[in-house]
Amino acid sequence: MEFRGTVMQVDLLAGTGHRPLAIPRPQPTILVFDSGLGGLTVLSRTTQACPGAHIVYAADDAGFPYGRLSEDELVIRVLAVMERLIARFHPDLVVIACNTASTLVLPALRARFAIPFVGTVPAIKPAAAATCSGMISVLATPGTVARVYTRELIESYAAHCEVTLVGSTRLAGLAEQALRGEPVDDDALLAEIAPCFVEANGRRTDVVTLSCTHYPLLLERMKRLAPWPVEWLDPAPAIARRVMQLLGSPDPATPCPDATAVFTNGSGLTGPLRIALAGYGLAQVVVEPMPLAIGFSSSRN
Repeated sequence: MEFRGTVMQVDLLAGTGHRPLAIPRPQPTILVFDSGLGGLTVLSRTTQACPGAHIVYAADDAGFPYGRLSEDELVIRVLAVMERLIARFHPDLVVIACNTASTLVLPALRARFAIPFVGTVPAIKPAAAATCSGMISVLATPGTVARVYTRELIESYAAHCEVTLVGSTRLAGLAEQALRGEPVDDDALLAEIAPCFVEANGRRTDVVTLSCTHYPLLLERMKRLAPWPVEWLDPAPAIARRVMQLLGSPDPATPCPDATAVFTNGSGLTGPLRIALAGYGLAQVVVEPMPLAIGFSSSRN
């Protein structure tokens, strides 16, 4: 039997430390950054919200997955990669389309660079407001689940709820496989989302937050495999709205150069992936080599 849930669009506390640009540029450059391909879900919404902007999508695939790095290593790595990207593309605003990085690195980025950063954090507050059963699940990477920031969000906004933290070790990788045109088995996908669905005392989970930007890439399949309907919280629309608030509305009539995809390794750039990237408007694909060790050595100089 097939079950389908709905996708709820929610607002996040993102980029609140910055006011809109005093003199909005007619053609701002927006850098969307992730460890891999999950940020494409944010990219598509941002492109829709800011059709006159020049978009650069950066995937630090040399560092993927970020969950394997310690907290100190992750901060060092993201700062080093961001230094290179900002020097090359001169963005007016950066979207950190990665929960694992946002929950840890945003303060350091905002201290280092004098441009607005919009982050992505687990949508626990809106999940707590949306639930009817009082049972919500946070589907995230192990790194996001382990963050003190995530626990503080639960204590602040969902103390009255039964919150199940699910740290998926494989889901982001499965999403990347699917986008590269590789097969992803339903049983493997179900095994990753099954812990989100909890029944107890006549109640059951009714809201699941997609707290990794990779996960919406598999949303339709997750809805089909889910044991019962739930509301799936996708933060991408709210992030796009926040970007538009900070930049204003770019002039859609202003011609923009083709959007660019940048990879720090590029070894996974298969033919099907290039086609998928083109479908997101990323006609140009370049490699800016940054081996993982670069992020760490730069901090010691």
